[in-house]
Amino acid sequence: MIIVLSPAKTLDYSIPANEKYTVPQFLNQSSKLIKTLKTKEPKDIASLMGLSDKLATLNFDRYQNWKASKKESNTSKPALLVFKGDVYQGLNAEDFTKGDMNFAQKHLRILSGLYGSLKPLDVINPYRLEMGTKLKVSNTSNLYEFWGNNIRDGILKDSKVIINLASVEYFKALGDIENDAEVISPVFKDYKNGQYKIISFYAKKARGLMARWIIQNRVKKTKDLINFDLDGYKYSKAESTADNPVFLRKS
Repeated sequence: MIIVLSPAKTLDYSIPANEKYTVPQFLNQSSKLIKTLKTKEPKDIASLMGLSDKLATLNFDRYQNWKASKKESNTSKPALLVFKGDVYQGLNAEDFTKGDMNFAQKHLRILSGLYGSLKPLDVINPYRLEMGTKLKVSNTSNLYEFWGNNIRDGILKDSKVIINLASVEYFKALGDIENDAEVISPVFKDYKNGQYKIISFYAKKARGLMARWIIQNRVKKTKDLINFDLDGYKYSKAESTADNPVFLRKS
């Protein structure tokens, strides 16, 4: 069973050194993307990604200084600990035990516009490149075309059972994976104004919470997902389907 998550825009490299780290699978492809990105001026990056001038300049500098790192350093650290944001607040990997991290390394993948697919301990350099970016590289017009079936095929080699806790933008990078794997996409709803609805902030955090729960409980069977109960969420049999288990929370 493989859990897939989206990355985060916010990065934190102040984390202490980690004893274990691994090397991203698709570094050659990442280097090819960076080669194209290095040709872009800050104004081009701002236009391409819809960024402010300040953020465009920050990422211009990141691209110019990026390296295909294979070792940990001050600017190259394990992805699961570097990424911050709503999902990673729920995941809270900073307090994982060695056993938790070993399980995550085997069963968790982070989808990435630049790196394709990352294991938790894969070292990454600072970057920003969302999967939906219409970056033209060689004969491809966007990142979905650039990555093709590489990400999909890499994940299928690890498992034919996918727990989709990624956003639509990132899961789209797996193409037609439903044809070759069992895909379970949990849904999280909160009670507001008299009805249950998906509230983005809470849903993102809940994805991280479920990933944490799977990892810490060493869950390996999809039928056990209905037992997820962190932060007040409860499985709703009435609203669920086989592929979309629904979890409700009423404050």
